[in-house]
Amino acid sequence: MNSEIKYSIGVDVGGTNVKAVAVTPEGKVLLSRDVPTKDDAEATWKHDTRELIRAMESTLGRAADRVGVACPGIVQSDGRSVWWMLGKMEATMGFEWAPYLGREKVVPVYNDAQAALLGEIAYGAAKGSKNVALLTLGTGVGGALMCDGHLLRGHLGRAGHLGHMSVDFDGPADLARTPGAIEFQIGNYSVAQRTENRYHTTRDLVDAYKGGDASAAEIWLRSVKALAAHIVSIVNAVDSEIVIIGGGIALSGDALFKPLADFLDQFEWRPHDRRVKIVPTALGSEAGALGAAYGASQA
Repeated sequence: MNSEIKYSIGVDVGGTNVKAVAVTPEGKVLLSRDVPTKDDAEATWKHDTRELIRAMESTLGRAADRVGVACPGIVQSDGRSVWWMLGKMEATMGFEWAPYLGREKVVPVYNDAQAALLGEIAYGAAKGSKNVALLTLGTGVGGALMCDGHLLRGHLGRAGHLGHMSVDFDGPADLARTPGAIEFQIGNYSVAQRTENRYHTTRDLVDAYKGGDASAAEIWLRSVKALAAHIVSIVNAVDSEIVIIGGGIALSGDALFKPLADFLDQFEWRPHDRRVKIVPTALGSEAGALGAAYGASQA
C-alpha cells in the first residue's frame, strides 16, 4: 500500500461480531475484517478489537489516521464512551478506547444505529441528504435520525430509538416500557407470539405469505401496515426526505416494500404530492463500521 494514502478505521462492536473496515476519505474500502464477539467476564471483545485494528494497520503498512467505534447503547455527551447499556456488553459503559488502543487522538464512540446512518449519508443510500431517518428491522427495531444536517442525539442521547415508538397504546410493553411499540409489531423476536406459535421467524412468516397462506398474509400485512403508520408518524414529526430501511427483515424485498408502498399511499401526508423516498440500505452490515470511520475522520 502507498504509505501516503490516508485512511480511517471504523469498528462496529455488535452482540454477535466485531466488524472493522479501513476506508479512505473518498469512501474506498481498503480492508474489511470481523471476529466473533466474546462478551464474557473478561470482556474479551476489547482485546480482540485491539488486535483486529493492529492486524489491519500491519497489513496496510501504516497506522490509521483516525479510529471510530460504534456499539449499542446511549453514548456520553462528550462522545468518548457509552453512558448507558444494560443487559449485554455492560463493560462498554464508561470505557474509553483511546488510551486502550494507545492513540493520542480521541476515539469517538457512536450508537450503532447512529453510526449506520452516518455511513449511509456519507457513502450510501442517502449520500448528500440532510433529513434522513434510518430503521433497522431485525430482532427488534433500531433507528437514527438526521435533521437539517445534524445527527439527532437529544437530551440524554435517546433520540432516534425509533423502535420504541408506539403504534398501539393497548399493546404489550417493550423493554423501554413503551406500550405497543413498533418493534413488537414487526420485530423478529415477537413472531411466535404474534402468530400463536405457528411461525418462529419473520422469514418463515414471509415465506408462507409468498406461498399464498391467507393466515400468514393477514399477520404479515398487519405488521407492514403498522410499519407504514410508524413511518408517516416519523415523517410528520421531523420531515425526513428519505427513510432508509435495513436489517434482516429488509431482505424480504418486494414482500415488504410493495405492500409498504401501498399503505403509504393511504397514510402519508404529501403536500404538493411530495412523497418521502423509501429505500433499502446500500451498505448492509458494514454501515455501522463505515459510519464510525467517517465520523472519526470528521472529528
